[in-house]
Amino acid sequence: MTAPPHAAGLSPEPLAYPFWTTEGLGLPDGYRQLRDRPPTRVRLPYGDDAWLATRYDDVRAILSDPRFSLAEALHRDQPRIGPMPRAGGGLIALDAPRHTQLRALLAKEFTARRIERLRDRIQQVADALIDRMTAAGPPSDLVEDLAFPLPMTLICEITGVPEPDQAAVRAWADTVCSGRVTPEIVQRHAEDFFGLMHGWIEARRRAPADDLITVLVRACDNGDLTQDELTGLANELLIGGFVTTTNQIANFFAVLLLPGEAGAGGPDLLAAVRDRPELIPRAVEELLRYVPLLNGLTLPRYATEDLELGGVPVRAGEAVVVSQAAANHDPKVFSSPDRIALDRPGTPHISFGHGIHYCLGAHLARLELQVALERVTTRLPGLRLAAPEGDLSWRSKEFFSGLRALPVAW
Repeated sequence: MTAPPHAAGLSPEPLAYPFWTTEGLGLPDGYRQLRDRPPTRVRLPYGDDAWLATRYDDVRAILSDPRFSLAEALHRDQPRIGPMPRAGGGLIALDAPRHTQLRALLAKEFTARRIERLRDRIQQVADALIDRMTAAGPPSDLVEDLAFPLPMTLICEITGVPEPDQAAVRAWADTVCSGRVTPEIVQRHAEDFFGLMHGWIEARRRAPADDLITVLVRACDNGDLTQDELTGLANELLIGGFVTTTNQIANFFAVLLLPGEAGAGGPDLLAAVRDRPELIPRAVEELLRYVPLLNGLTLPRYATEDLELGGVPVRAGEAVVVSQAAANHDPKVFSSPDRIALDRPGTPHISFGHGIHYCLGAHLARLELQVALERVTTRLPGLRLAAPEGDLSWRSKEFFSGLRALPVAW
């Protein structure tokens, strides 16, 4: 992939984006060819052209620089893969200071100490799911039987979604994350889902409980946030609280079970975390770095003033997008980045972002990933793939990368 030559004084033609990978969890080649380049102009199927940053230092700079605005994208023809632009609502639609004010309402609920208290409950849910798998006997679909229900059950409990309505949460997440549905279908599903959510909110007004909806209702009733902000935050908590972790649980086990996915990993890595569970926290961090969770890009930001980024002039009003996956594979920061190394030095990955929009639920996601690895490797000895590798179905041209199903035996 090479940008065409251009005459002096003229901008090069933007590169066509996205750089879809057909299957697997490796970094698409399109990113590799940009490793040594400063930010590059790209053209997405819809919306404005954008600057694409792939180098670690450039990505971190964008994510932490308040001159790149997420909120501004709501007022622009934002670059995107699908026809629907991102709607407002939630923390990802806000800049400081409003972002800081609303995040503070929830931050104390997601501290490492508070989340650690959930370890026993996470293990209880994981064990109950594995009990069902072992009772039915192999083969089992690790996506459907563990990766989906574990984080979804937990975020619904934490948020305060009644158990009978949890299936609706998953259906809504499938709709908004697919990238393939029409705006009309999204609108119809949104009306149904937010109607349900209104019922949960009013129920907590009448009968407060120890959950996040109650926290948000109290803040709303105290005048700290509007009703629209309440529903936006609740929606963001629910979708963001399980979709990413669901995909990463499945992706992690794909890496462990498919030798070609992990370089020096695969079965050797699976044996290491099974035989030495104290390595699991380190393995989770390295897998978070290695596995590209997003098939595409982070949400677009817009420069609010003229500035320089990685040696490139970016003008006010121009869009910027970043690839955290590419940054996590930057060879100038991570030696042999396409190899899994549990003894890798401590340079932090940026899978959870950076700056003020760093993932609110990072501690919860880490804990769920650790527990999933520990319980499965402990309770399902001899874990192995239960279908030919060539028969696996990978997501393509969707927001998240990974497998549609992961059949396993033990």
